[in-house]
Amino acid sequence: MILKPKRARPFFGRHPWVLEGAVLRVDGTPADGDVVDLATHDGMFVARGLWNAASKLRVRLYAFDPATKLDAALWQSRLEAAIDLRRALGRNDPYGGTRLVNSEGDGLSGLIVDRYAEYLCVQVTGLAMSLRLESICESLQTLLTPRGILLRGAERGLSKLEGLHLPDRVVRGVAPTGPIFVTEHGLKFGIDLTEGQKTGFYLDQRDNRQAAAQLAQGRRVLDMFCYSGGFSVACAVQGSASSVLAVDSSLKATSMARANADLNGAKNVTVETADAFEKMQALQVAGEKYGLVILDPPKFARSRASLDDAVRAYHRINRLAVDLLEPGGVLVTCSCSGAVSREDFLMMLSGVAQRSGRSIQMLACRGAAADHPVNVNCLEGEYLKCVIGTIG
Repeated sequence: MILKPKRARPFFGRHPWVLEGAVLRVDGTPADGDVVDLATHDGMFVARGLWNAASKLRVRLYAFDPATKLDAALWQSRLEAAIDLRRALGRNDPYGGTRLVNSEGDGLSGLIVDRYAEYLCVQVTGLAMSLRLESICESLQTLLTPRGILLRGAERGLSKLEGLHLPDRVVRGVAPTGPIFVTEHGLKFGIDLTEGQKTGFYLDQRDNRQAAAQLAQGRRVLDMFCYSGGFSVACAVQGSASSVLAVDSSLKATSMARANADLNGAKNVTVETADAFEKMQALQVAGEKYGLVILDPPKFARSRASLDDAVRAYHRINRLAVDLLEPGGVLVTCSCSGAVSREDFLMMLSGVAQRSGRSIQMLACRGAAADHPVNVNCLEGEYLKCVIGTIG
């Protein structure tokens, strides 16, 4: 695959994504998923990757040395390195949940692997990686001997962009017959591996839940987009909040949140099924005030093209949150939209402060837990923003 003139610099810098706009021509007729070499317009080797003509992301790069083969041995060595890193991080609790492979962050673009106790959940976001799924799962089975390996489909929009058609299924072993339970910082959570969002649980927010809990003591807490209650339970049990109202629009999510509150003896958690915007407006009209508001919404932007609409949505939900906070209250606000940069998110919060006439004193700007490493040559992988601030 030949690059256009003056388009090679990012790939000499080891950025793993080659978009269609950088391609001058293709010598040969590769099938989707085939190995291709990337070269400058004058023939110099740059990198080796996997081809997908169906995607705007034409090639995902995995090797920058011409001697490196993209074969089963390479995938297994990268899996071993990723697993060893989690062990070094202390993320080898047999009863816990851990991200074992974080796509570009572990040199395995298009592959996510999460471990929940005795089970693995695999999510494939790249077509070429899906064609190597059996080999990868065989390696995972050998390295970790899980009770079962479950395949979870990628997000609908991403599947369409990549030309992926992978139904959820059991790849190895057996699926759990009901929810499984994992421990996190001394708390216990039930997880639905077959129908839950993402691969079952928001592992990336593990340490942010603890950071929020540390600021919850004695406060009334409002947890919007609560999903299965991770923030709510942490604030109620470990944070000693006076009360927690957990809200999500999904009945399945609120059922899990209620079950997880009961599982941990969090009697001060109330769970409601409601639209977040409508609920917050109703609370505002009722004159309710909170000492801590948590916002962990789903993606508002799936591409830079929808950035403006996403920023407006983030502004609206954060403005509602600020209006519900008492003076000296704490806002924990998150964005999992990779298309929204950290700067975009902070500028949005600046706008909220200006429009509301309230000060926002930023205490921390956090990201995903350490088992979600980011490749500094692909900063697009730094998707999660979690800003904690006090409101004047």
